[in-house]
Amino acid sequence: MNSLQRDNSMGDSWRAAEHLLGLGRAQFVADPMGALYWREERLLAVADLHLEKGSAYAARRVFLPPYDTTATLAALGALIARYAPRAVLALGDSFHDVEGAVRLSGPDRAALYRMQHGRDWIWIAGNHDPHLSAELGGVRIAELEIAGIAFRHRPEAQAGSPEIAGHLHPTARVAGVGGSVRRRCFVSDAIRCVLPAFGAYAGGLNLCDDAFATLFRRGGRVFVHVLGRERIYRVAQNQCLPD
Repeated sequence: MNSLQRDNSMGDSWRAAEHLLGLGRAQFVADPMGALYWREERLLAVADLHLEKGSAYAARRVFLPPYDTTATLAALGALIARYAPRAVLALGDSFHDVEGAVRLSGPDRAALYRMQHGRDWIWIAGNHDPHLSAELGGVRIAELEIAGIAFRHRPEAQAGSPEIAGHLHPTARVAGVGGSVRRRCFVSDAIRCVLPAFGAYAGGLNLCDDAFATLFRRGGRVFVHVLGRERIYRVAQNQCLPD
């Protein structure tokens, strides 16, 4: 069992295994499940849940197993149990489309309400879900700034301050002894961090794609934090391969 999966009663031994990611003056815990936790603010941030993607595809007669929302919410619930955050921040594209919340099943809606109970819940607007119903609970805003760090959906090429964003679904292909592996990842430098997509059915975009070129300069101090099954592996950007 990975020490990151133990509860907080493990104390210092649990914290010693944490993978820390610095941005500005803040330190975040990068969790292998694909979320950031800011201990000083007791803030848990996730990006691109893409809830109800399966049902959106079904409406177009592309049939996938209809369990993506349940699986994604279960993973998020496990993170909330692990960190007991004061606030949860969803960085946009929380639903796959503007009608996704309408299709949310009763049990999944109840699971969401249970996670919201007793904490702040903030929905950042995304390009897939620019408007969300008030029935979902929480607060809906375009972006948020805390302690000089901007939290938004789309990363900005000319960001004037440190930012944490989603939208691009970064993945890294890295060579290993037995071949290469392609995994979701965080990518960060001194200015920004882009989170991996958290949703069970959310796809991924290779870091070598041009979409990342204006955000992360090749040869700069860019680090890729690759999600393993039980830990995170930090590699340099130049170790990442195209698909």
